[in-house]
Amino acid sequence: MQPPRAGRSGRKLALWGLIAAGVLLLVAANVHLVYVAVTSQPDCVPHAREVGVDGAPLRAARSAC
Repeated sequence: MQPPRAGRSGRKLALWGLIAAGVLLLVAANVHLVYVAVTSQPDCVPHAREVGVDGAPLRAARSAC
């Protein structure tokens, strides 16, 4: 049986480190997305109350304001 090569194990460790960093980045991005979605409260925007009024071809389905 041959001993493991030093270069091969270093490459393997670097690959696992990159995979772990990628997973950590993905988790952090999703946590940030959920945080922003939960804490933000967008302001009401002006919109037409009726279809075709004020040059707006569309209107909000249900106004929250």
